[in-house]
Amino acid sequence: MNCAEFVELVTEFLDGAMGEPTELRCLVHLARCEGCETYLDQFRQTSAAVGALPGPNLPPAVRDQLLGAFRGLPRD
Repeated sequence: MNCAEFVELVTEFLDGAMGEPTELRCLVHLARCEGCETYLDQFRQTSAAVGALPGPNLPPAVRDQLLGAFRGLPRD
């Protein structure tokens, strides 16, 4: 595994949503790559900080309007 592959898979790695062989490849890469270890730590910190932010305080009518607009978007 190289750094670009790890960066692409970091969310799955943190969520525990990958198969054992891929997870093992990530762990081996992390053991050898200080840069990706730092990236993983920064990703964890950022995720925790964003998760601690309060949710938006939208009036119900605005929330409904936004949800309606997103429902109307085409799906890829």
